[in-house]
Amino acid sequence: MTLPIMIIDHGAGNLVSISRALAAAGATPLIVENADEVSDAAGMVLPGVGATGPAMDRLSRQGLIPVIKGWSRPLLGICVGLQLMFETSVEDDSPCLGLLEGTVERLIAPRLPHMGWNDIKTRSSEPLLSGIDPSTTFYFVHSYAPVPSDKSIIIATTDYNQDVVAIVRSEHRIGVQFHPERSGDAGRRMMNNFVESCRQETTIAS
Repeated sequence: MTLPIMIIDHGAGNLVSISRALAAAGATPLIVENADEVSDAAGMVLPGVGATGPAMDRLSRQGLIPVIKGWSRPLLGICVGLQLMFETSVEDDSPCLGLLEGTVERLIAPRLPHMGWNDIKTRSSEPLLSGIDPSTTFYFVHSYAPVPSDKSIIIATTDYNQDVVAIVRSEHRIGVQFHPERSGDAGRRMMNNFVESCRQETTIAS
């Protein structure tokens, strides 16, 4: 049985890499460029490289903002996709989707962007991390990071001259600041776990 998962194309995402990762995990990736292409998928991925301002502008032009806000199945935000889930970003002084309360702030560090492999410190259990060694490192490329108003949604942090949010979850919405599609075996396992969560949600719904 195919498991369609939408990838939102806001003009700033690793669409090919994420499509391959989802396909390798047994899903059927569907790249969505506008609201007319939205399907009855099992999950949604909000990818991201680039800047929040242009990404939000494109989502608005494509009519995708209400679609994302109304999405009730598993939603995975990656890097800039995670940042878009919050209320505002100091990058471009941009309003974001407001799915999660909080802001996106510039990192305080002598060298930006934060680029390379870092481990993460988990604060609570998370199905997305199932089967992944706690000492595993993930690949980060970013100069901004979210600061959630509700600290209870923070699943994991990393250290880059300060505590930096690495994973958040609020109900069906989960976001990661690193790039699982570029994080080797651990990233592949994480994408497998996301696809499995979408499959389970679909089974429950049916």
